[in-house]
Amino acid sequence: MNCQELEILLADYVDGSIRGEEKSAVEKHLAECPDCAELARDAAGAVAFMERAATVEAPPELVTRILFEITDGASRAVVRPSYLRRIFGPWIEPLFQPRFTMSLAMTILTFAMLGRFAGINIRQLKPSDLDPVKVYAAAEDRMQRAWARTVKYYENLKVVFEIQTQLNEWSEQQPPDRGNNNQKK
Repeated sequence: MNCQELEILLADYVDGSIRGEEKSAVEKHLAECPDCAELARDAAGAVAFMERAATVEAPPELVTRILFEITDGASRAVVRPSYLRRIFGPWIEPLFQPRFTMSLAMTILTFAMLGRFAGINIRQLKPSDLDPVKVYAAAEDRMQRAWARTVKYYENLKVVFEIQTQLNEWSEQQPPDRGNNNQKK
């Protein structure tokens, strides 16, 4: 047995609840290891001190006051919940848990964002607007329009680039003395 194993079994050994082979192994280790023997003596001394300590009786006035507070006092609301809380408590309590509340908030935020992307105006929302087919169609329509605008912009960039390239080629091909030719004629 090593010192770590002894520390695990020390509380059971001091209490006297360890028996047989383990008890003999602990006693053998305590005989060989002075540090563990000192630890066992300290633990046994602490347990003996706690057993010698007198049990303290609560004053009768304190007991009476505690009983009064529980049954009729201001703390009764804490001990005994209201009628509505007793009836609806098992169903409402989970709703006030932080995990549920955050999940609910994130769900509402997600639907709000999806509605915004799908083009649903919340102020004029009707039950028919929440039809999944309509929501999907509106989202697909907006996506197609965004795609078409992107393609159109890209195509326009290509046309502008081609025009600029052609203009640059024409300006390079033009003879620099064109103004002088007009004067000679």
